[in-house]
Amino acid sequence: MDSDRGENGDSSHNHVSKKPKLSAFISEEEIRQEFSHHQRGIARINNGSFGSCPASIIAAQKEWQLRFLQQPDDFYFNHLRKGLLESRTVVKGLINADSVDEVSLIDNATTAAAIVLQQIGRAFAQGKFQKGDVVVMLHCAFQSVKKSIQAYVTGAGGSVIEVQLPFPLTSKEEIVSEFRKGLEKGKSDGRHVRLAIIDHITSMPCVVVPVEELVKICRQEGVDQVFVDAAHAIGSVPVDVKEIGADFYVSNLHKWFFCPPSVAFLYCRKSPLSSEVHHPVVSHEFGNGLAIESSWIGTRDYSSQLVVPSVLEFVNRFEGGIEGIMMRNHEIVVKMGEMLAESWGTNLGAPPEMCASMIMVGLPSRLFISSEEDAMRLRSYLRQHHGIEVPLHYQAPSDVEGGPKDKDGLVTGYARISHQVYNSFDDYCKFRDAINQLVEQRRSCKMLFME
Repeated sequence: MDSDRGENGDSSHNHVSKKPKLSAFISEEEIRQEFSHHQRGIARINNGSFGSCPASIIAAQKEWQLRFLQQPDDFYFNHLRKGLLESRTVVKGLINADSVDEVSLIDNATTAAAIVLQQIGRAFAQGKFQKGDVVVMLHCAFQSVKKSIQAYVTGAGGSVIEVQLPFPLTSKEEIVSEFRKGLEKGKSDGRHVRLAIIDHITSMPCVVVPVEELVKICRQEGVDQVFVDAAHAIGSVPVDVKEIGADFYVSNLHKWFFCPPSVAFLYCRKSPLSSEVHHPVVSHEFGNGLAIESSWIGTRDYSSQLVVPSVLEFVNRFEGGIEGIMMRNHEIVVKMGEMLAESWGTNLGAPPEMCASMIMVGLPSRLFISSEEDAMRLRSYLRQHHGIEVPLHYQAPSDVEGGPKDKDGLVTGYARISHQVYNSFDDYCKFRDAINQLVEQRRSCKMLFME
């Protein structure tokens, strides 16, 4: 880790933990041991895609797996339901839900999208909604969400409006303004907005969305249901589902909360419609409520859902618990983003207050990134030739203003860098130097393709 930091990546030794100090906090050496299974020599600054699971949690998962394999019948009848309830209870406390019955454990945010959109599709098919009624979503919503709308909603007669968000962003007001326009368009010609899908943290390009404010706008405008896709949220930003006020809220526990893949929670606020929400895999628990339906979808490995209490113990080994981890990740990723932007003479994609544990950094225009294919080509090159894993994004120039510029031209490429507890300062220096080397050698993305 950075030699300027103290334990847990913190540069200050004066921070008072909100957690009771039962023993010394986890040391830098213990952190390295927890993630020693990561491939050596890789600058892994992409925690956002797949997360990371510490060795102690992998060991806890193996214990659960072995308990099932040793005596499956006893495990099923006497331990599985109890263990899942304990995990759901932990999540309930983390997100401030009213009842554990509102919390279901599922595989991932993609599964949650299927759950929510299937019940919307059924309402269209059954004639409860009118043909042409609307689902409103952000244009940068995750691709699987868009495909779920295509699979379940548009074929049943619903229509979709995508709210175009500007990027780079300078303030949350830009998001609020465009979202209002999308709702207004959705309500045109006497139509009803049946569902609004709002990202808490968009994936690519990444930005923290003013989700609570957008949910309130939805209520004011008479939107039937609100689904918050918060795949990156838990462990990255504070989550209070009662303050947010959405009908559905999903977040992956394997991205920023250290669970093994794959596990997510889906919060479903209690309402008269709760009985119409079902898991897409139908088992003998069908009709017993989504939380119970999700607790048994046939014989499978439930261990990633059962280790949630162990993960809570792990994060509480850090000063400040999960809140301290979130704070330090945010502070460091902003510093690293600013360091890269200064070195390359570019810009950040959003103000620091609109970033969590990930931030977008402009890439030098001399790389001539002119398509998503160029961005993917550069990403593969960095992986294969420099041992750097980082997602890259192509941002088409604005029709009106073009977009941000560096000294050589328009900035059309962005890197999404993450920071998690295992990252070091050297990871970001390695990335900085690799890009500077390409610029100094006057090698564009097209030239990388010819190698």
